[in-house]
Amino acid sequence: MSATRTQIYLTAEQRTRIDEVVRAEGVTLAEVVRRALDAYLDRELVVSEAVLASTFGADPDATYPDRDEWDRG
Repeated sequence: MSATRTQIYLTAEQRTRIDEVVRAEGVTLAEVVRRALDAYLDRELVVSEAVLASTFGADPDATYPDRDEWDRG
């Protein structure tokens, strides 16, 4: 594996929690950070347009005010 050295700042709580994982799993701090980053980057990102499109027509009884009734103030 080719790697690039990167420095980050962690809060005291983040560091404490990572250290707990390091001890429990017997891996390095770097491995814990890489796993967390991979999990974050691999998750399926929700595209707002797709979410909205999937709900189109979900409530056929929905009503909305006529455009002339909108408050333009």
